[in-house]
Amino acid sequence: MSSVRVTVNGMVYQREVEDRMLLVDFIRDVLQLKGTHIGCEVGRCGACTILFNGKSAKSCLLLAAQADGAEVTTVEGLADGNQLNSLQQAFKDNHGLQCGYCTPGFLMASTDLLERNPHPCETEIRQGLSGNICRCTGYVNIVRSVEAAAEAMSPTSAATA
Repeated sequence: MSSVRVTVNGMVYQREVEDRMLLVDFIRDVLQLKGTHIGCEVGRCGACTILFNGKSAKSCLLLAAQADGAEVTTVEGLADGNQLNSLQQAFKDNHGLQCGYCTPGFLMASTDLLERNPHPCETEIRQGLSGNICRCTGYVNIVRSVEAAAEAMSPTSAATA
């Protein structure tokens, strides 16, 4: 067993965890944050994507013990209460989801992408999200959603609004 102290969505948690527990299981089963989904369990689909110390990471590839002292953001940490953030709103407005299973992972990977590159072109968006798989869409509306969020988050669009 290991003692883990981790900040998740701004709240500090300290728990005893089995050494082999995956971070995705810690998030879902111990902290009861069900927005982070389990897909392939081998890091290929991206459904479990979170922000780990500010960078996109697949929580099925990390042990909970590795999160000791880390700052984690899950999809639940994006909204401000019931108010969607710009990216979530763009996914809603541009139909960037169908069944929604992959959406939390895409939102987290997109958050990281837009943090690093606030004005990505379509190719950069597709490359930035290449670690996430959607089995329902053709990705067009996902890309469109990220483009719309980038535009909405741009200081120039805020100034003209």
